[in-house]
Amino acid sequence: MTTFAQLTTTQVSQAEADLTEPETRDALAEAYFELADRDEPFLVIGGGSNTIVSDDGFDGPVLRVATRGVEYRPGEGGEVIVVADAGESWSELVDATVARGLSGIEALAGIPGSVGATPVQNIGAYGQELADVLVRVEVADADAGERRWVADADLGLGYRTSALKREELLGLVLAVELRLREVDSTGGAPVQYAQLAKALDVELGERVPVAQQREAVLRLRASKGMVLDPSDVDTRSSGSFFMNPIVRRSFASEALPASAPRFDAGKDAEGLELVKLSAAWLIDHAGVQKGFALPGSGAAISSKHTLAITNHADATAEQIAELARYVRARVLAEFGVELIPEPNLIGLQL
Repeated sequence: MTTFAQLTTTQVSQAEADLTEPETRDALAEAYFELADRDEPFLVIGGGSNTIVSDDGFDGPVLRVATRGVEYRPGEGGEVIVVADAGESWSELVDATVARGLSGIEALAGIPGSVGATPVQNIGAYGQELADVLVRVEVADADAGERRWVADADLGLGYRTSALKREELLGLVLAVELRLREVDSTGGAPVQYAQLAKALDVELGERVPVAQQREAVLRLRASKGMVLDPSDVDTRSSGSFFMNPIVRRSFASEALPASAPRFDAGKDAEGLELVKLSAAWLIDHAGVQKGFALPGSGAAISSKHTLAITNHADATAEQIAELARYVRARVLAEFGVELIPEPNLIGLQL
């Protein structure tokens, strides 16, 4: 018996999963199309780092993406094209590319989950984003009933979103193609995030060897409980539970103190300036501190980072959701900002 607790990094829900796990890309596409043709719901799970399933489980088949395979081929002008199967571990792929002296995803080290989930969420951290290096993805297109490659420009990539996540493109990612750059031991991409630059003791924009950037990122993530570690209950989570809100600059100026972090985020459809806020700052300043737990609950805010909700003591899925609802309510009452959950919540409501 395989439970959802065994399939997800938050490790909640002891309900059994009706699991299918194809071993090849062809078999994965075939299984997906077969499920998509049925008139019943089904669930797709990869590394399980971005999915929380209710204690009642999921009433339907579960397709686990676990296909493996990575191909490297030369590109143009020192570039290397990397094609990875959807079931590959993202963290392991970053490690492998860094070991080959390739730059482009070193700041995304330590992010749990599978390669196939990365374009759905358009993952990003420490100044890098998948959209910066993504070339295209192979998708099992449910509407067309065929496999096809979709260029990055057609994926509608945005902050932690894509056409796949918004279900404007209904399909399953089978493989991801990236364009990375060969660098020497002194090269690497410029450090683009202030916290990372401080950790490396360099100026923002300075070039640092890719292996050195990776190690610094892993140390930063580990200090926040964001690198999976079986011995650390703070890592029994889905990582950042809430996305950093994007609001109009005028709203931020009126509703938030000047000390609240904010970062330029372009303009909205009406041409008004937008800023991205720090969800962690909002939670902390709404009075929810590290390690906080509701009475009698096994769910807790991470002792290392207020943005993570952890399974601290045999929590139920409902206890995770209950704490998330509490956090959202506190932030909304204090600042008038509604936090949006980042993980996929199956059978749970906030």
